[in-house]
Amino acid sequence: MRSLISFNFSAVITGANVRETAFVFVICRFRMISQETIQQILSRTDIIEIVGSFVKLKKRGANYLGLCPFHNEKSPSFTVSPAKEIYKCFGCGRSGNAVGFLMEHEKYSYVDALRWLARKYNVEVEETYSSPEQQVQRQTADSLFIINSFAQQFFSSQLFETEEGKAVAHSY
Repeated sequence: MRSLISFNFSAVITGANVRETAFVFVICRFRMISQETIQQILSRTDIIEIVGSFVKLKKRGANYLGLCPFHNEKSPSFTVSPAKEIYKCFGCGRSGNAVGFLMEHEKYSYVDALRWLARKYNVEVEETYSSPEQQVQRQTADSLFIINSFAQQFFSSQLFETEEGKAVAHSY
């Protein structure tokens, strides 16, 4: 089983129940991969080598073409750009970098994809722990995101699903 983030529980705080959405906040001591390590992994990553180990690629000009591994196709619409370090399928629209490709193709989490690349390119993974202040800051940001998402859904439904909202929308 793959884990997103390893953590140690220190406390659990339960918030208010807002319109069938329960907010449960967990204060954890998270282990994170340092930004320096992530940059080192990304700088060593060769997207042609990564994607090419899963997809047969042929060089066409500056880019490489192949059959998209995300949907069935007969003619290649999957392009990999070594200069930009990205892939793009013009058939299904999927795109991203080497980490994103591993996440999509192998169903890895972001952390697992980084660890896979680190092993492949012999990069030592340096982990850091977030401080209690950083945890509170992240928790506050996550809470605000949840509240804003709820507000966005509520006001969108008021605008598009009620007669009064539709009348206001059409008046513009």
